[in-house]
Amino acid sequence: MRRLVGVALFAMMMAFGLVAFGFGAKAEETEFDPAKVSESLKAIFQFGSTSTKQALNANTVTLISGTIGGTYVQFGADLASVLDDGNQLRILPIVGRGSVQSVADILFLQGVDLGIVRADTLDYLERKGFAKDIKKQFTYITKLYNEEVHVIASKSVRNLRDLDGKTISVDLPNGGTFVTALTVFERLGMKPKVVYIEQRIAMEKLKRGEIDAVIVCGGKPYKSVSSFKDDRFHLVTVNYDKPLQADYLPATLSAKDYPNLISEGEQVDTIAVPAVLAAYNWAPKTDRYRKVALFVDNFFAKFPTFQNPPFHPKWKEVSLSAPLSGWQRFPAAQQWLDSHGIEPVARGRFEEFLKQNPAPAGKQPSSAEKEALFKQFQAWQAEQQNNARAQVRPAAQNQR
Repeated sequence: MRRLVGVALFAMMMAFGLVAFGFGAKAEETEFDPAKVSESLKAIFQFGSTSTKQALNANTVTLISGTIGGTYVQFGADLASVLDDGNQLRILPIVGRGSVQSVADILFLQGVDLGIVRADTLDYLERKGFAKDIKKQFTYITKLYNEEVHVIASKSVRNLRDLDGKTISVDLPNGGTFVTALTVFERLGMKPKVVYIEQRIAMEKLKRGEIDAVIVCGGKPYKSVSSFKDDRFHLVTVNYDKPLQADYLPATLSAKDYPNLISEGEQVDTIAVPAVLAAYNWAPKTDRYRKVALFVDNFFAKFPTFQNPPFHPKWKEVSLSAPLSGWQRFPAAQQWLDSHGIEPVARGRFEEFLKQNPAPAGKQPSSAEKEALFKQFQAWQAEQQNNARAQVRPAAQNQR
């Protein structure tokens, strides 16, 4: 009996094998072989070999981005989409917890090569005594875009200073919004009651009247702000007062950015802080330095791709050569810019900006005022570039 059962099973297996073989032969004729499509898939399926492990790790660059729904995460996804190139280079974006945590991750988390942080975070950590000479441990690949400060409050609140003494949520303490918010409060001499609440929860508390305002610092259009809908609230003006000019840039938010919070045809003045693509200050000739240099070569060479759809519109603000006061650039990045003849600033355009923004007669600006003026020029230049692109797109569409 057992022999009969065994024969039956053997016959079934043979029949299945023939069917499977026939199907496989047919599939080979009509379907793509994954191994032919992607060399990286070959590497995955050969993962058991030592050489494959070495190849995968040698050319994988890990990037700490930001919280889900934020601009950092979208930038990380864009970088992986454009730069991933089989076994030659792989970008591995990781969802982060915000700017302060990203600084710690770049310094201490094993395997992290790059991260996106806000320009004011390192200064804040030093100013509060959490770190000493921390900027010497960091380099920057490039200044990315400007992150606007969004203040959501009742329509009775017209200006940020109206919130002095009120209860304001500044997000969680491992992010970057609280750093910018507390710095701004200090600069303006404000003493609100600060609470640390995750943005989505904070916005619900705002609707219920449990807090007076929510501050969100992120690149416009910021998802959580775009999705906030309640006719009782709006975006509040943050004036570019002199105490803020050493650290921040002037910026505007429009109805086009947030139709749910700004009336049609109107705009709201605010401030912005640069986001920075940063790396640890690796010693030259080390393997970690080599990996970041590999990233730089590919990123800079393919940079124009990022400034077109479908990638995040904030890429249009990025200028690879833009200087960042107080930071040292990653040497391989500076070498790439020098070898391609890319200058930090076109002096002629700066002169044009000065003519449109003349200083009062007989008054020479101080060094601090010149620095503030230069920052305004950078914001103006980015706006001019965006306007030029907006004019080109309709014209190109009409020619189709």
